Amino acid sequence: MNPKNYLSPERQREITEELESLRTSGRKDVAERLKAAKELGDLSENSDYHEAREEQARLETRIAELEEILRHAVIVRRSESVGTVRVGSNVKVKKNGEKLGYTIVGSSESRPAEGLISNESPVGQALLGKKPGDSVKVRTPGGEVEYEILSIE
Repeated sequence: MNPKNYLSPERQREITEELESLRTSGRKDVAERLKAAKELGDLSENSDYHEAREEQARLETRIAELEEILRHAVIVRRSESVGTVRVGSNVKVKKNGEKLGYTIVGSSESRPAEGLISNESPVGQALLGKKPGDSVKVRTPGGEVEYEILSIE
């Protein structure tokens, strides 16, 4: 069973646009490179041909990855708080006396340095389903850390 890919509408659009670009201009560019390389003759020692084939393989792998992401996508729209942390929630927490803000996102959108944490990360998993006032403990490489949920938006 494949896991669900939680995506914002913006991320879904980005992936769809990239996929369309790869399917059209990406494939066309690689086909032209292959054709030009074949015209050079002997393919066994033709580095241009081999590089174009490797590029074609990378392109088709990326297309398959994007198709798989979209096939299992669950689009998450930001909505009014339902009272518990879920994918798409903006969560204000207190950690060691410091107030922090996180947005819970799917793994393909995760950028922890920007406050976008994956629902699959230890912190994301610990926060899911919790309410303001709840505390969660998360085991990290540096030891156990406690987060107190202040608010959910």
